[in-house]
Amino acid sequence: MKSLVTRLFVCGWLLFAAAGSAQAQSGDQLGGVRSALANSSAHDLAQYLAPSVEVGFDGDSQNMNATQTELVLKNFFAKNGPGKFEIVHQGASPDGIPYAAGRYTGRTGTYQVFIKLKANRGAPQIDKIDFTK
Repeated sequence: MKSLVTRLFVCGWLLFAAAGSAQAQSGDQLGGVRSALANSSAHDLAQYLAPSVEVGFDGDSQNMNATQTELVLKNFFAKNGPGKFEIVHQGASPDGIPYAAGRYTGRTGTYQVFIKLKANRGAPQIDKIDFTK
């Protein structure tokens, strides 16, 4: 009986540690994304993009590959940078998919930004990014 309790304790502790590590990894990822957006750097943001990304501007969204996404964001930042970016809220869906909502302020105004990450080979990557004025 004592062995069973010990095993359950160890398994529970390992699950808790793994969940904390995954949360910290997505938090680290959001820190890099936050920095790239604050610097209006499509190049820096590109390292966090999934191979296919849903990109939206004011309700019009399209699926693009990472290279197209970087070019679209570079054009957006050229028109709306340099910016200021702050994460207003971050969390995870019931399925564990991390997301963040933030505010980007550039030359032409303020945009609400929604970012959804997905796990890709162990590291969360941007699956969706949406800018709404």
